[in-house]
Amino acid sequence: MPVFRRSSAGAADGKATDSEAEQSQGAPDKTKPPAEAGKGRPTPKRSDAERNRYQTITGSTTSGRGPRTGTKAKLTPEDKARARSERARRTEAMRRGEDWALGPRDRGPIRKLARDYVDAHRRPSEYYMYVLIILLVALLSRNATLNTYVSPLVLVLIAVVVVDAYLIRRALHKLAAERYPGESTRGVTTYAVMRSLQIRRFRMPVPRLKPGDEF
Repeated sequence: MPVFRRSSAGAADGKATDSEAEQSQGAPDKTKPPAEAGKGRPTPKRSDAERNRYQTITGSTTSGRGPRTGTKAKLTPEDKARARSERARRTEAMRRGEDWALGPRDRGPIRKLARDYVDAHRRPSEYYMYVLIILLVALLSRNATLNTYVSPLVLVLIAVVVVDAYLIRRALHKLAAERYPGESTRGVTTYAVMRSLQIRRFRMPVPRLKPGDEF
């Protein structure tokens, strides 16, 4: 009986020891912080996590800002002068109508044809802004006699612009079919009409043809 009692006690002790070992293996290390004990690494700060969450292949974030560094890169006077020179060169090339300096709205042979066609003709739409300024002055004058003529003049002005836009569209589509067959003419009517409504000296690119010139 004592033998069986000692064996039972030993077995009980063995089971207790094994159970305690399993619990000690499954339990987190109390010497480490809770964040490191579960993941094996510390939890990053919220600002660091948000900054690194969305990055492009160049290392910049979706907001356009690159990774923060200790010092900010400063441009030298030579770099600033070079940038100013490049901007001036591009602006001058855009004024001349060089294709490499133009934006997508002005680029292409059809858009160049539209500019030349509008610039080579005196159109009634060209005086739209002048008439609009006169009408605005008449409205601000609060003269009853002048105000009676404002509404009819506005209707006449709109009718002139609509008719001129139709004539521009018909002529441009005919020229584009003759000179650039197969090229898309999408949006060219609106582009040409908007240019015809601008005062000649403020058009961009600058007109390279005068009224009456061949193009």
